[in-house]
Amino acid sequence: MAQRRGFREYLAGLLAPRERNKTLTALAGAEPVTGSKLPAVQRLQFFVSESVWDPEAVNARRLELLLAAPGTAPHGGGVLVIDDSGDRKDGTKTAHVGRQWLGRYGKTDNGVVTVTTAWADERLYYPVHAVPYTPARHFAKGKSDPGFRTKLQIGADLAVRAREAGFTFCAVVADSAYGDQDGFRGELAEAGLPFVMALKPRRGTWAYGPDAHTPVDAARELRWGGLEDPGDWRPVTRAFRDGHTETWYAADARLGWWGPDGARRLVVATADPATLPGKATWYLVTNLARPGGPREEDSPWPAASLAEITRIYGLRHWVEQSYKQVKDELGRLPGPLRHRDPPPPGAGQLRVLLLLGHLAHRLAPTWAGAGEPSREGAPPPSPGSPGHARLSRWHQAGPTHCGPSAAG
Repeated sequence: MAQRRGFREYLAGLLAPRERNKTLTALAGAEPVTGSKLPAVQRLQFFVSESVWDPEAVNARRLELLLAAPGTAPHGGGVLVIDDSGDRKDGTKTAHVGRQWLGRYGKTDNGVVTVTTAWADERLYYPVHAVPYTPARHFAKGKSDPGFRTKLQIGADLAVRAREAGFTFCAVVADSAYGDQDGFRGELAEAGLPFVMALKPRRGTWAYGPDAHTPVDAARELRWGGLEDPGDWRPVTRAFRDGHTETWYAADARLGWWGPDGARRLVVATADPATLPGKATWYLVTNLARPGGPREEDSPWPAASLAEITRIYGLRHWVEQSYKQVKDELGRLPGPLRHRDPPPPGAGQLRVLLLLGHLAHRLAPTWAGAGEPSREGAPPPSPGSPGHARLSRWHQAGPTHCGPSAAG
């Protein structure tokens, strides 16, 4: 009964409007510092850091319910978004704390970073797993310690865990912090996972002297003669959360060993092929085959058109924006949740992340607005067709197909 009461009080505190960060004293409606010893605050402290309920077991049950409910069950048109989120923390005693890059604030600072996965389609999204990253200083042998894992290793493991938990998706999606890493892409490919990830425009790669050496160089080599003569570019439609659409242009580019029919494709999507505006141009790497290309027949996943690649990555953008809004409303990780024995280090953070995840998937539709167009009703491949055969193979292995794009 005490843990059930703690659960209710913690969630009620997160939902209640507060004028300050939602620390444990704020959740309990107490004054900071002076109110930290009040019974209501101490109950919450015990609930998140000292009680014995297992956050992994509770999260597994949450995922079972999501998988079973018709409104939230994943399907092959959705994506699995990998990202990390940081919260500033003072001191050195909090579990997982360290001086590191905090993308949310755009700088290096003392804080806690959590690697997350979220499932999304054009209708909704919800968190799947979350694991705090533990800086090397917490390990006896630093980065050479067997227990140390980088954010990239954590992210790859979470993608595999999502598939093993029964989540279907047409691609793993991530920003350039992950997409720029050859080892990370290799881990996903070795695990049999399709991906669409961003690259930094000037990420350098080996190439022959006169050839393009960066994604933006490769994009500039594509022919563009204007709207009447698009050359190598094809129009694609981007649909936004508020219901409006924009015509972008996408093309397969060549960079080093990457090309339209290589093991890796470089897809460029932009609002203006003539100028390649920085804030409206995506440089994407994917292992999904080109429709009609020589890799399509033997690929374990259905081929993806330029429109489909653009749609897939577009889901990451609105999820990132909505998730930030939800997190800002619910508040940052409270602290201090210190190393204790027992429970294992960081158990408090895992419990808090689970509670935030529970509310995030409940609240996300509230902020989702009109959303992007629904994919419901998209026709599946006909029985006996090559697409249907690939869909059957991929369904047996885990995720299903990336069906026709609802966004053009």
